[in-house]
Amino acid sequence: MSASAVFVLDLKGKVFSEYFKELEEESIRDNFVVIYELLDELMDFGFPQTTDSKILQEYITQQGNKLETGKSHVPPTVTNAVSWRSEGIKYKKNEVFIDVIESVNLLVNTNGSVLLSEIVGTIKLKVFLSGMPELRLGLNDRMLFELTGRGKNKSVELEDVKFHQCVRLSRFDNDRTISFIPPDGDFELMSYRLNTQVKPLIWIESVIEKFSHSRVEIMVKAKGQFKKQSVANSVEISVPVPSDADSPKFKTSVGSAKYMPEKNIVVWSIKSFPGGKEFLMRAHFGLPSVEKEEVEGRPPIAVRFEIPYFTVSGIQVRYMKIIEKSGYQALPWVRYITQSGDYQLRTQ
Repeated sequence: MSASAVFVLDLKGKVFSEYFKELEEESIRDNFVVIYELLDELMDFGFPQTTDSKILQEYITQQGNKLETGKSHVPPTVTNAVSWRSEGIKYKKNEVFIDVIESVNLLVNTNGSVLLSEIVGTIKLKVFLSGMPELRLGLNDRMLFELTGRGKNKSVELEDVKFHQCVRLSRFDNDRTISFIPPDGDFELMSYRLNTQVKPLIWIESVIEKFSHSRVEIMVKAKGQFKKQSVANSVEISVPVPSDADSPKFKTSVGSAKYMPEKNIVVWSIKSFPGGKEFLMRAHFGLPSVEKEEVEGRPPIAVRFEIPYFTVSGIQVRYMKIIEKSGYQALPWVRYITQSGDYQLRTQ
């Protein structure tokens, strides 16, 4: 049972969350019967068996805190070679939606030098396909380009690649082809990482001035360092302020600023931030007459954003081939998104 517990925890509680929504101590206590059944199906003699939550829900059903047994027979999907997809799936319109999502982790020092720069990417699919289709996904993978003699132009070197269980790993190792029979609906096909020097997409400069222990003024300048035709949406710049500050006043060239005293930050929100543009925010705070000693260093400025139709790594979906014995035509749709991960800039 210890092996089962370790394996489920490694799945980040995904299967349990599908059943109980929130994976907490109370939900584990209330549903221990269901959990015991799930562990019994997830592992067999210490080896992973059926791990797809959609398939498990076909014959381990749960209402409230009670376990209800479904049909007495085991669904054929469990004994299939393709345990993650049921047979007989039909759609009037056959489509595949592909989301390429990249998160940028960045840490910039007080002198402007980049201490940490990393891209963490995922490719997520939403599949509405009839039958048992085979899909082949082509990326501008550098190793594939080198194998086929295309050179390194406009290619990306992927690291730490992890695949969904549906991908034929032997084929990928042999010729870098991503070939698979997909689960139905939403799933994460793969993830990857790139340790590369990323130019900060949103650059922040800040100046903090204190005046005679009575007030503090903060000036923040934000610049979009990405392509002019791109736009960052839902930008939030969290600026730390002294814990004893009060009487906030703000002036922004765009967007709005809000003081959050419980977190000791000012959040500057910009709905739409075009590439190449610069914006300013000024904040004025009162301070108590007795100055509080600053024991710890100032927290960094944190930035959140999302840039659609753009990938910072340059990864591209070159093709998506859909093959099914009935020969139907299917439409693949691709969407690219770059978003902030752990994106921080230290202040003096």
